[in-house]
Amino acid sequence: MSEHAEHGDDYEKRLQAFTGGELSPLTPGQDPVNLPMIRHWVEAMGDTNPVYTDEGEARATGRPGVVAPASMVQAWTMRGYAATVAPPPGRRGFDVLVALLEEGGYTSVVATDSELEFSRELVPGDHVHVQEIVESISAEKKTGLGAGRFVTTLKTYRDQDGELVATQRWRTLRYRPTDSTPAQPRPLRPRPALNRDNAFWFEAAKEHWLVVQRCASCETLRHPPGPCCPHCGSLEWDTVRASGRGRVHTFTVNHHPRHAAFDYPLVVAVVELAEGTRLITNLTGVAPEDVTVDMPVVLDWLDADPELSLPVFRPVATEDH
Repeated sequence: MSEHAEHGDDYEKRLQAFTGGELSPLTPGQDPVNLPMIRHWVEAMGDTNPVYTDEGEARATGRPGVVAPASMVQAWTMRGYAATVAPPPGRRGFDVLVALLEEGGYTSVVATDSELEFSRELVPGDHVHVQEIVESISAEKKTGLGAGRFVTTLKTYRDQDGELVATQRWRTLRYRPTDSTPAQPRPLRPRPALNRDNAFWFEAAKEHWLVVQRCASCETLRHPPGPCCPHCGSLEWDTVRASGRGRVHTFTVNHHPRHAAFDYPLVVAVVELAEGTRLITNLTGVAPEDVTVDMPVVLDWLDADPELSLPVFRPVATEDH
């Protein structure tokens, strides 16, 4: 028994009532057959047959002129982007059928095959119309993707005079997805790019020490670490341990793209330490809407895994004062 309730005879009758029914009435395409669209199509497909774009070559083969690629027939009746993302009001027959299938738990879809039969070639100026009916809905089948039903529809393409142009038998599998994927361990947080100039900082972080690089000559603090003092040019340096107090200089809330190693919502902040240097870090223990610029924060530690510890900051609580 699946997690979805069995619907019994009533559900089966409602589903099979669609067989032979019309999903969409005979509807004209948005535009007539035209040479620019044909040209785009053949260029995208890499089809160099001149009968699709060269009037003279087409007539030399006994045709009245340029013809459209037969396999392009469906393109002339597609709704287009705007109508797809914002369909007109009123539920189309196809939408009603999909809703009924989803009611039965068949929420996923994969195309299986499409059979096309062509009756005549289309030429620029033809205006293609299409009608779609449900040819069959199978009983529930067990498949590698999950229990599902094969839904076969038949599209009939006609021209502006009602003459048959082509038919397309389109079969899809609507199925209940099975959760057969084993649980995956949480991925590691991305590794820092270690080099000779910054390795000391990450080694100190493993010990929960937040350190700041200091010029040994002029005692100017600097972060991120570097080989040379930007103030006096000295290559000599040491470190001081930061107090762990600071203020939010600026921040952003990261929404996308998401990475499984991070917890969301993810607040990324530039914290100005009490010592004067700034550090890019994460804020913890605070909702994004409660973060403010200049908010006092205090050091905390994130032990991401045995090999990586990073400083994070949380709001200063009363007991931290």
